[in-house]
Amino acid sequence: MGRRVSKKKKITFKEFLKKKDIEISLKRYGIDALGAMAQGLFCSLLIGTILDTMGTQFGIGFLTETVATIGGDSYTVGGMAKAMSGPAMAVAIAYALKCPPLVLFSMITVGFASNALGGAGGPLAVLFVAIIAAEFGKAVSKETKIDILVTPLVTIGVGMFLSWLIAPALGKAAMSIGSVIMWATELQPFLMGILVSVIVGMALTLPISSAAICAALLLTGLAGGAAVAGCCAQMVGFAVISFKENKFGGLVSQGIGTSMLQMGNIVKNPRVWIAPTLASAITGPIATCIFRMEMNGAPISSGMGTCGFVGPLGVYSGWVKDVASGAKAGITGFDWLGLVLVCFVLPAVFSLLIHKVVVKLGWVKPGDLKLS
Repeated sequence: MGRRVSKKKKITFKEFLKKKDIEISLKRYGIDALGAMAQGLFCSLLIGTILDTMGTQFGIGFLTETVATIGGDSYTVGGMAKAMSGPAMAVAIAYALKCPPLVLFSMITVGFASNALGGAGGPLAVLFVAIIAAEFGKAVSKETKIDILVTPLVTIGVGMFLSWLIAPALGKAAMSIGSVIMWATELQPFLMGILVSVIVGMALTLPISSAAICAALLLTGLAGGAAVAGCCAQMVGFAVISFKENKFGGLVSQGIGTSMLQMGNIVKNPRVWIAPTLASAITGPIATCIFRMEMNGAPISSGMGTCGFVGPLGVYSGWVKDVASGAKAGITGFDWLGLVLVCFVLPAVFSLLIHKVVVKLGWVKPGDLKLS
């Protein structure tokens, strides 16, 4: 009797994607990848900026001294951290996309290339290029007996090609959009103060990354100040209006952690979002029209709010940079007053007042803001 030849069952393209954990969805790319990119930026660009600012302001020698000179460029400790922002973003994105080790490690090169070729708009280029390169890498991972060669070659090859092909254009597009927003804010500080503050503030509370959006669009200046105001209003607002339910633990976790913790309650009763959002609509134009508060630090700071006090620290580091460059004569008492009022005091006051009205109308009831 002849031997039977077993035939391998062919799998469909959909089954192949499932097998490789390639999920083409808004959640995977617009929430998971974007949120991870912000974490990568935080651990490189933002931390580097903070270290440089600390070294300069407090005269800490080892933070201001050159630790390496590469290609004629001198780097401090913070400078080295900032230089790694591209690789940090790409690896963070790959981690969020659940990439296997060889793909994950290959993304260091992809991130460096896309960030460098994307220019000032590098973060947006990294987001697009890293997602595509990572998914191609996952598709070929462990499909051959020479995986150690094939997977890195495909991941880096696709990443380098896309970096050359689209990164410069994406970088320019991001710069253009950011420039238009900043130009419009200078032209119409009241209206744009409201829009930027509300939109970026809501993005901070939603399960997407306001920090990554601000970084990708290079949102600084007066528009950056409005973004900081909106984010602070959401975080401080939710922290104070939910104090009865969540006490000091909730005050800290939302006030210097994230207002995203309230998303479950927002889904159950969207009206709990009214007070912080209206507060941001008020503090935004106060920041742009009265205090002319600009955020000229790292763009990611514009979308961080009071998370680790990064938003206010970004405003402060921008002042320091502007004073050093001669763009600003000095840091005044009015500057400090605006920062404290816009980032902390006014969001708390307006949110509490508005929330009282919302509760009186019966739109929000006790327990609606309780964190599980």
